[in-house]
Amino acid sequence: MRGFGELEQAIMDVAWAAETPLTVREVRERLNRDRPQELAYNTVQTVMEILHRKGWLSRAKDGRAFRYRTTKSREEYAASLIDQVWATGADRTATLVRLFGELDDAEVAELRAALAARREGSRS
Repeated sequence: MRGFGELEQAIMDVAWAAETPLTVREVRERLNRDRPQELAYNTVQTVMEILHRKGWLSRAKDGRAFRYRTTKSREEYAASLIDQVWATGADRTATLVRLFGELDDAEVAELRAALAARREGSRS
């Protein structure tokens, strides 16, 4: 799996930010707020169907329309991208050292706390 295309990413950003499932029309309206040129309804619908077939969106019938919601979190998406890096055969330790070197002190503290919680959880 590769990363999302530009419109896929924009649609997923809208869906991740939503508190409730959205129709294609609602997603289109939110996307078009920040665009100089409006997206066509059919374009948004097609891309949302693609995301549904890929398993990133689920849908439920609501009258004549469907309401879509995300099936995976933004963090799961980010982790899947990292998994792709591992699949390339990259040196995991070198990659992690490089990545963690970019973290600020607060992020390092959060990472340490998460690792400690994982370690404690595996002892139970």
